[in-house]
Amino acid sequence: MLSTVLIIDKRTELPAKYKKSLDDSQTSVVIARSLRDGISLVQSLEPDMIIVSDSIDESLSGFCQKIRALTYNTRPVIVALSKSADFEDRISVLECGADDFLSEPVNIEEFKTRIRAHLRRDIESNLDNKTLLPNAKYVRKTLKRVLAADSNAVLLIEFENLKDYKEVYTELAADKIIQTFVAITKSALDENDFMGQLNETSFVVVTNKYSAEKLAAFLTFAFDTVSPKFYSEEDARKGYMLLKGEKYAGMRANFVSILIGGIVEGFNSITSVDVLIERLREVKKLAKIPNGSNYAVERTKISAVDSVVADVINKNIYIYEPDESLGYLIRTALELQGYDVQDELAYDSILQPAVIILDSGENLENLEFLRKLKSLQNFVNTKIIVTTTVHNKSAILDSGADLYLPKPYEISDLIRWVEYFKV
Repeated sequence: MLSTVLIIDKRTELPAKYKKSLDDSQTSVVIARSLRDGISLVQSLEPDMIIVSDSIDESLSGFCQKIRALTYNTRPVIVALSKSADFEDRISVLECGADDFLSEPVNIEEFKTRIRAHLRRDIESNLDNKTLLPNAKYVRKTLKRVLAADSNAVLLIEFENLKDYKEVYTELAADKIIQTFVAITKSALDENDFMGQLNETSFVVVTNKYSAEKLAAFLTFAFDTVSPKFYSEEDARKGYMLLKGEKYAGMRANFVSILIGGIVEGFNSITSVDVLIERLREVKKLAKIPNGSNYAVERTKISAVDSVVADVINKNIYIYEPDESLGYLIRTALELQGYDVQDELAYDSILQPAVIILDSGENLENLEFLRKLKSLQNFVNTKIIVTTTVHNKSAILDSGADLYLPKPYEISDLIRWVEYFKV
């Protein structure tokens, strides 16, 4: 399902013969018998190649000009077929936008070889340099075809904590993680599946709707199985990374994981590729867990047709500070920044604070409370800043704190960390 070829030809036998020669697991061929149907399919499928014969009710030169104007964003390869072998005809069609001109009758092996060469160059020009996967432009075209067909499943796979991993282990090591993940995924796909890359940390897989959940389960398990190999022995033992540098000193970061959001059916209710990607990201949020990789797959609609799901900024903050004057100062500073400071925690609430600022206690006695919070599912997205006069960084971070902040500290530094952590 890598390339889509559109043949526009009024005839019956020859286009069927061309289709048969090209159809395989990596190429989907569609035939349009009229110019009107052809233009409609160009708009709905955004084919990678258009093969057009001079049997259409328009000159090949005029058609090529029209298609180039219509597809200036996607630019498909255009191959013209003509009964004419005249040199001037060839030049005219090529100057008007065609990439190749074949005179009929054409040897079917030559035809197939030329088409394969054009498709190969088109794919190669749309590959990411690091992963050698189809890039965002190609992914979006593929997703548009999925919406039109409504017969496949789509998985959106995104990396978590990769930016933090880069800070500790360098960009080269992060590239190695991505390349390993790509290799694992490719090994699990069959010849009819598609994998592409939206950006550095986001990938899309189009697969059979009956195997989508099994694939997602395998990818999360396989990635978490191999990922410990990408950490130092000390970090692997601790179970987290400690960020370096003055800016991030004392900040704990979880290991890299993948979250997968999938949609198996119901694409006919999705109006565009942007809406599809947003829906996939909403489903992916349901897979969020405290540590490790996970997936969620939607089989029924979550949002209404044409609805817009807006990102919600959680501005709730909870403070536990035994020093009343310091607590009042922190509360006032946060409220002036537009945050809502809560007086107590409601453990059964769906929307928990974005950040908890917790004093560790004189003997680190509050770390048990910290462990309890980290074990609760509805605190998955809550970041915990532990302020302390007891300078035991390892004990505090091992208890689950996201940031170790020794006292005394500047209120402006605390506000900066709250701003960094809010979701």
